[in-house]
Amino acid sequence: MIVYFYKNIKTHQLLVCLFLMVLCGCKKDKATTNISPIKQYQSTYLKHLNASINYLDTIVSSTSRTKFQENYVKARQHFKHIEAVFAFVDKENYKTINAPNILKIEEEDATDIKINNPFGFQVIEEAVYEDTIDTVQLKKIVLKTKNRLQLIAENTNLRLKDYHVLWVIRDQIARIALTSISGFDSPVLQSLKESSLAYQGVLDVLEVFEGKFKSKTVYQNFKSEIEASQNLLNSSDFETFDRYSFIKNHAHKQLELLQAIKKDWSVDFPLELAFNNDMTSLFSNTTFNLDFFADLPHADTLQLQKQQLGKVLFNDTRLSKDNSMSCASCHHKNKAFTDGLKVFPNQKRNSPTLLYAAYQQSFFYDGRTGNLEGQIVDVVNNKAEFHSDLDNLTKVIKTDSTYVNTFNTLFRDGVNQQNIRNSIAAYVRSLGDFNSKFDLNINGKENTLTTQEINGFNLFMGKAKCATCHFPPVFNGTVPPIFTETELELLGVPKDTINNVIDTDLGRYNVFNTPQRQHFFKTPTIRNISKTAPYMHNGVYTTLEQVMTFYNNGGGAGLKMDLEYQTLPSDSLQLSNREIKAVISFMKTLDDR
Repeated sequence: MIVYFYKNIKTHQLLVCLFLMVLCGCKKDKATTNISPIKQYQSTYLKHLNASINYLDTIVSSTSRTKFQENYVKARQHFKHIEAVFAFVDKENYKTINAPNILKIEEEDATDIKINNPFGFQVIEEAVYEDTIDTVQLKKIVLKTKNRLQLIAENTNLRLKDYHVLWVIRDQIARIALTSISGFDSPVLQSLKESSLAYQGVLDVLEVFEGKFKSKTVYQNFKSEIEASQNLLNSSDFETFDRYSFIKNHAHKQLELLQAIKKDWSVDFPLELAFNNDMTSLFSNTTFNLDFFADLPHADTLQLQKQQLGKVLFNDTRLSKDNSMSCASCHHKNKAFTDGLKVFPNQKRNSPTLLYAAYQQSFFYDGRTGNLEGQIVDVVNNKAEFHSDLDNLTKVIKTDSTYVNTFNTLFRDGVNQQNIRNSIAAYVRSLGDFNSKFDLNINGKENTLTTQEINGFNLFMGKAKCATCHFPPVFNGTVPPIFTETELELLGVPKDTINNVIDTDLGRYNVFNTPQRQHFFKTPTIRNISKTAPYMHNGVYTTLEQVMTFYNNGGGAGLKMDLEYQTLPSDSLQLSNREIKAVISFMKTLDDR
């Protein structure tokens, strides 16, 4: 009896223990299920971020070139895994951590100028692959980068709503297509495999949201497409990679599938960033949200009428003091809104195209104004241009009853300085339709590009390094996919084609007198480039062949100029004559129709 009773007690205890184990397990599973997807992802995010930090730390304790390079590559790979989210939630730190190896200059105004030496992955990459490694300097840069990432890790608390997640994925698709595959942020390795890792980061995000999909087909289609892109990137060579086909057949497909996810999740966006929320192409007149680039709201029910009014004002010579000049005097429609001159009489610089001027964050070659409305003020006040002022401009317009009636119809407060500038700016913002031969082909509306033209695009985006300054889709200096910064560059443009002497125009320096900004100029668009000769800020080159030779030889450095802060790579690009012709043939496909 005692033995039987003891056995029953043991059995009972065992059953109770098993019940408690099951109960606890259920509670644990339920607790895990209750963790939000973004919190689940945060553990993955921190795992890669801390791994990157640890490998950077290992560089500091390494002593050999091989270990420097091995640990750098591993640190970089872990960073690429989380790039999509990192770049979205901490844009400023991302720009610093992933910045090019050039002096970082911030000029808010004449009393607030910051000059900082660069650090981060690109700087480390160049340092560890130098013929002779400066170990002391390398470790300083690595330590600074590690410490910044450590601070970020300690303060990480990801809070992303569903629409944020779609923006994260969309931006990374665009970042890979427009910058990563060009080698923009990998100056030595130029590895397509990094882009594959960046895609893996997208999958990491998406996988924790798998339970949100109503349609498993939508989830699987997107995942399969990303995996196909990864396989292609992993098996391709940097110089021979067909970037044209990749963007056309993969990046654009991913954007279309992202719209399917948006529908499946029933996502409503509270606002639009640089990209329109329904965009499915990187090269379309529906790609961008123009309001993002403007200080004033762009789109309203009267926008078309405002553009038409702006066009009339744009061509009206009465706006200048002596009635001799209009905006159209320097910007002819049949010349892609340039004037065909080296420099317009009494002007300092070549007249740039106004086509696609809306898609930038600074204006004039020296970037001295931050919006189109400000540019208009500068032209009006300039003694060598309108030689007038806004008060006089307003008085002139008020003497014309047609103008007065139109302004009263379109604006609640009629004719005033702001509405005049807004109208002209509205017209300028309407210039550029993304309807070139290249646009129509990459969007599948035509199949007319030649093999040479496609090869030219692939060279432009790869070996020739053109796209590391002239970023698609606008092919200007505004950096995708965030589009908050328009770059200035020091190329070393010569004064003439005879003497290898830099042009005397100091460019950006004249705005704030920052010595390190001498001869820096804004990167213009190359769309419609066949119509905008002569080229460069001083019109020194009359042909695209001359321009390509200048770049191929290393810019000013190739002309034996000693330019400490030149941003253009000083080494020869090693482009053959055949390759140069291909790049030029591609650029000509960017003419609007």
